[in-house]
Amino acid sequence: MTGSVSKNEVVRCPWAGTDALYIAYHDEEWGVPKVSDQALFEKLNLEGFQAGLSWITILRKREHFRKAFDGFDAERIARYNKAKINALMADAGIVRNRAKIEATITNARAYLDLQEKMSFAAYLWNYVDGRPIINQAKSLDSLPAKTELSATIAKDLKRRGFRFCGPTTVYAFMQSVGMINDHLVDCHRYQPCIKIAKRFKAPKA
Repeated sequence: MTGSVSKNEVVRCPWAGTDALYIAYHDEEWGVPKVSDQALFEKLNLEGFQAGLSWITILRKREHFRKAFDGFDAERIARYNKAKINALMADAGIVRNRAKIEATITNARAYLDLQEKMSFAAYLWNYVDGRPIINQAKSLDSLPAKTELSATIAKDLKRRGFRFCGPTTVYAFMQSVGMINDHLVDCHRYQPCIKIAKRFKAPKA
């Protein structure tokens, strides 16, 4: 299956569907390289919350997630206590999964430990030699759910103390933050993301 065509004839990856929020995410965010440590930290955790759910579910709750988790400020999250966890578990605006909430706290501490050595962005982009991987997928069926590289990153993240970041979650994360350009070749965002990749300068530690 190739890209979908909307009423205005714009070709998009089929997963974008017809939801306006999802289309905006596809057109403006997905596949665009992120270099902000905090943005990357937020996205990794949101991908963790997405496990077992659809991404649109998380996308619709994203703004409330940001409010509930103090803008994904790792220093604040790392200090969350049982009272804060209970408050989050009572918050219908997020995904109320205790294991994932507790993992976010654990991830904040692991993230801060890593930042003492290098930036989170530099750590991640080093895995692709500072350049987005550009694939040439013609259909969703040809896209992998995980790769050897995503498994390698997942393994090291877990070694460093991160949770809910298996190979599949990491691959989805890499696609979304622009480490990989997995827009289908006939998608209207494929070529623009290639141009962005050519101008991209990876952050240094």
